[in-house]
Amino acid sequence: MQKKDKKPGARVTLADVAAATGVGSATVDRVLNERGNVSDDIRKRVLGAARDLGLRRILPSTHHRHVRVNVILARPERPLITRMANEFRRQSLRLDRSISIHRTLLKYESPEAIAEAMSRGGFDAIIVDAPDHPLIHATIRDLTRQGRPIVTIISDVPQTERLAYAGIDHYKAGRSAAFFLGRMSLPANRPGKVVVLCHHIGFQAHAERIRGLTDQLQADAPHLELAEIVRGGDDPLMSEMKLKEAFLRHPETTGIYNAGAGNRGVVAAMRAGLLPRPPIFIGHELTAFTWASLRDGSMTLTIDQSPELQVHYALEVLMHHFGFEGTGPAEPPYVSNVPFVIYGPQNIPDLPPA
Repeated sequence: MQKKDKKPGARVTLADVAAATGVGSATVDRVLNERGNVSDDIRKRVLGAARDLGLRRILPSTHHRHVRVNVILARPERPLITRMANEFRRQSLRLDRSISIHRTLLKYESPEAIAEAMSRGGFDAIIVDAPDHPLIHATIRDLTRQGRPIVTIISDVPQTERLAYAGIDHYKAGRSAAFFLGRMSLPANRPGKVVVLCHHIGFQAHAERIRGLTDQLQADAPHLELAEIVRGGDDPLMSEMKLKEAFLRHPETTGIYNAGAGNRGVVAAMRAGLLPRPPIFIGHELTAFTWASLRDGSMTLTIDQSPELQVHYALEVLMHHFGFEGTGPAEPPYVSNVPFVIYGPQNIPDLPPA
């Protein structure tokens, strides 16, 4: 080894390590500073030579390939997506330098747009919120066979080869909403109707929430009838218009469950005064708007799906999958344990979310 050829006490340089491994000094620098774009074989050779030669510097204690993760989220104007995108940005500043996060924020959430973003080259793994659609199934299958693991977030795409799902149990969230609707309407001692608002049931999250609500109402609240499911596309204006029409069709409405993000539309429709008495309103996510709506009594409860914890778990799974140390308890089979939190007027934070 070159270590024997150097004079006693001579300082080992990057050039010495480069000569011992047959690569350039720039490559040695990239390995020692974990900048990526170097093959696994060369990294191992460089680190081994640096240790053998006695290079006087702190060497990476473990070796990882550089992992590039594409996080794909649609419609960033929604508060949930804003919270999640911000958390990915914060985590990217804290992660091991061998893993980098790119955020792809799409204007539209069509299967075609999401599948195209998933298929872009240059990434080793994908975290994505996607609909449960045949095109997404096919894309997950193709990418998995290429060795590019997929973690679904917010809404799952079951029956696919995705590596893991990071999110809440949406079925239980729907059951919880129905439980409170049933219990809170009992003192009135009269039958009533429940109107449900959702984006569309192409997203597994919304479909599971509505399934949970329906099952719980049938089992525990026979005095409540699921009158109608309104599809508002998570658009406040469309949601308001369609809900007003539903209220005219169902004046006996005593409860509203919003499985999606159109809370502004719900409150606007309620304030139109089309119902004889204010209904119970249960929705999702703690935002500045729902915080204010809980305080003024427009909203009864909101179910927050802890998007920051979803981000942590998704990254934990990928880091464990790629062999990073100290990544937490995640191990195959990866089962999401992200909790949801139910907020009412009495337990919301003192200040609204940013």
